[in-house]
Amino acid sequence: MQPPQQIDHLGLAVRSLEEASQLYRDVLGLTCQGTEEVPDQKVRVVFFEMGEVRIELLEPTAADSPIARFLETRGPGLHHVAYRVADLPATLAALRSGGVRLIDEEPRDGAHGMKIAFAHPKSTGGVLTEFCQAGE
Repeated sequence: MQPPQQIDHLGLAVRSLEEASQLYRDVLGLTCQGTEEVPDQKVRVVFFEMGEVRIELLEPTAADSPIARFLETRGPGLHHVAYRVADLPATLAALRSGGVRLIDEEPRDGAHGMKIAFAHPKSTGGVLTEFCQAGE
């Protein structure tokens, strides 16, 4: 397995994309890369560009979404760290063989055409960790 190429983005759970976007867009002056709904994850997301790392704001679209549950128990804040990898299936295989507990055994579709998979925070030092690869 090749090591991750870089941090791709930081995922932040928010109650309102509109309200949270004001800080990143209007106060910090970051460039918005657009809003997108990811129906199978029951979330709307907006990415803000900040050098090579992006800030991803996540707003739940349903009461039973993982982000809604996160907000209920922990409130708004850091939800996950995402690492960009060159070969997501090989990364998952290496993680699995290294004893890392995976939430996603296979890559799935994420926002912005990315293929994504999550590792369980109990295996990654308490941090929900996403691995992502540009879609083909």
